[in-house]
Amino acid sequence: MKVCALIPCYEHGAPLRSVLESLAPWKLDCLVVDDGSGAETQAQLDAIARDLPFVRIERLTPNRGKGAALKAGFRWAAGLGYTHALCLDADGQHDALAVPRFLEAMRKDPEALVLGEPIFDDSAPRSRIWARQLSRAAVWLATLSFEIRDPLCGMRGIPLAAALRVMHGAEVGNRMEFDPEFAARAVFEGVPIRNVPVNVVYPKGGVSHFDVGRDFPVMGATYVRLWLGMLARAPQLWKRRRLE
Repeated sequence: MKVCALIPCYEHGAPLRSVLESLAPWKLDCLVVDDGSGAETQAQLDAIARDLPFVRIERLTPNRGKGAALKAGFRWAAGLGYTHALCLDADGQHDALAVPRFLEAMRKDPEALVLGEPIFDDSAPRSRIWARQLSRAAVWLATLSFEIRDPLCGMRGIPLAAALRVMHGAEVGNRMEFDPEFAARAVFEGVPIRNVPVNVVYPKGGVSHFDVGRDFPVMGATYVRLWLGMLARAPQLWKRRRLE
């Protein structure tokens, strides 16, 4: 098993340096997909790549969305010979001390999609907590299971062969809807799911690119599309439940 870290970045040059430095103890090659950031962030990323020899930068133009950056990153990592990617967000939300737990889960079950199960502190906005509960219920209904404890957490262990298979089988969304849709479609493809706890904070002054007017309707439409396909998938999903 050959693992890299994979981080999508859009205008998070400053916090990203700390995220990457926190990963250094685990000696992972770190692939950063810059999703159309501006000149200031590009300069910050260039400096990071010069200072941290384990970091490589790939640039997309124009900005395409988190999902598009992750899909490009999966293909990039697989093309470089990595078998697995440990994904994190660039804004410093995820506690790097969870990395060994993710790596252990990935090594124990290399075929599994390892999902972060967030443990929030007081910095988490209540609106985000309630929104996550709605997303959890939507994905549980779509998959007819409780396997996915949290469909939105961006810290994940990705088996790249399975990821490419999921992406080949369906057109997964390009923006914030990617994370829940990808997890649900991994279940549809028979990929085992493992959940690992991770402490999550909302950094003071952190920048979120979630646009309620743009992303909320798209995410809602994604859930509806998954639900509409549920009847056709139900026999397969129930069979999987019986085999577990």
